[in-house]
Amino acid sequence: MAEPLLRETLSLLPDPLAPPEQVAVVWQRSVRARRVSLRIDAAEGAVLITLPPRGSRKSGLTLLQAHARWITQRLRALAPAQPFEPGGVVPIGGLPHLIIHAPEERGGAFLHGQTLVVTGAAEFLPRRVADFCRAEAGRRLSQRVAHHAARIGVAPRTIRLKDTRSRWGSCAPDRTLAFSWRLVLAPDWVLDYVAAHEVAHLRHMNHGPDFWALLTEMSPHRAVAETWLKRHGPGLLRVGV
Repeated sequence: MAEPLLRETLSLLPDPLAPPEQVAVVWQRSVRARRVSLRIDAAEGAVLITLPPRGSRKSGLTLLQAHARWITQRLRALAPAQPFEPGGVVPIGGLPHLIIHAPEERGGAFLHGQTLVVTGAAEFLPRRVADFCRAEAGRRLSQRVAHHAARIGVAPRTIRLKDTRSRWGSCAPDRTLAFSWRLVLAPDWVLDYVAAHEVAHLRHMNHGPDFWALLTEMSPHRAVAETWLKRHGPGLLRVGV
C-alpha cells in the first residue's frame, strides 16, 4: 500500500547555465518499495516520488536533482490539460466532441452529432461529463468483451471500470476484467484491442507465445493499437483535469 504524503512545488536545475524550473512534486511512502523511485504522473502533471518505509526525504531530493533534465523534458512534453468545461473538447471514440452547456435541457449528458450536450447547473457539468464518459466506456467495453469472449468460448466473472494511471486493462485470477474508463477517449479500434487483450488472458493467464498468437488472431490491428497507446495514451490522462 502507498500512502500520499505531500504535494509541493520545488525548484530544479536541469541546466547549470539556465534558471531553475518550478515543478510539482508528490511524495508518497510505500511498504512495498525497496528503494527510492520516481516517475512522471501525467494526470497530475507532477513528479511522483515513492519512498520505502525507512527512506529519507534527502534521498528523494538527491534522486530528483540527479534526473532534473529528464524530468523537465518529460513535463514539457505532456499534452495540455483538457478540463471538462463549456466550449471545451472531449474525444469520444477518438473523435473531438464540443462540450455544450444547455442548462434548460434535461437528460444529464448526451451525444448530438459531434457535440456532447450537458444539462443542468454549471457547477455539475464536469461531473456529468465524467459520468457520461464512464457510462459510455462501460457500454462499449461490455460489447467488445462479449464479442471476443464468445468468439473464443470464455466468460469473464465481471467487468469493472477504474481510473488507472499505468495500466489500460487487467485480468484477475478470479476472471474479473478491469479497464480504464479513459479508453472511451481513444479510437474504437484501440478500445477493441485492449478488450481483446484482456479477454485473451481468460484463456492464457500469461504473456507467452500461445497468448500472443491468440491475441494476434483476435486483434489483427494489435501492432498499430499498441503504437497508438504508447504515443497518445499519456495524453488521455490529461483529459478532465
